[in-house]
Amino acid sequence: MKEKREAEIVRNILLGEVRLYGDLVREYQGPVYNLMLRMTGDADVSADLAQDAFVRAYEKLETFNQRRRFFPWLYTLALNVARDWLRKEGRDRHVFVEDASVMVREQDRRDESRAMNDRLDGAKAFETVMALDPKYREALILRYRHDFTMQEIASTLGIGVSAVKMRLSRGLDMVRHRFDGGSNP
Repeated sequence: MKEKREAEIVRNILLGEVRLYGDLVREYQGPVYNLMLRMTGDADVSADLAQDAFVRAYEKLETFNQRRRFFPWLYTLALNVARDWLRKEGRDRHVFVEDASVMVREQDRRDESRAMNDRLDGAKAFETVMALDPKYREALILRYRHDFTMQEIASTLGIGVSAVKMRLSRGLDMVRHRFDGGSNP
């Protein structure tokens, strides 16, 4: 969904066209649910937390800066919902492996045999990323899966831009090292 369109939708929701909120939910329910699944490892809990995140986003919609992208704001809010739940439950983060094919960008897919190789490499890369410490994993997912800017990642994770760059660099180094068969650097 284009940023201007999202800003227009948010503006219209705030003016009373609440049914438009469903457009935002439909657009981002998958990424928010997947975030919850990565954080909790439980499908039912993830569905409930995703719903909680959208409800909380709706309640706080007037605090959204319409000059910014909606998804990073929503993602930050959803991440906080997941963290609150984890804190309340006293649970460590679990790792959930979703469809690894999503790690291969559409434009990088060429033909069936290449696509199969991409899927295998994508699965290995995804498993490698999912095995990382959550602070590196989330930074990599936000940057390379959701195309967040450095500033958006910094805002989402509540850290500085230099810390984001460090996490991405170290995360990529760990992935490269593990992908080549090594253990932790």
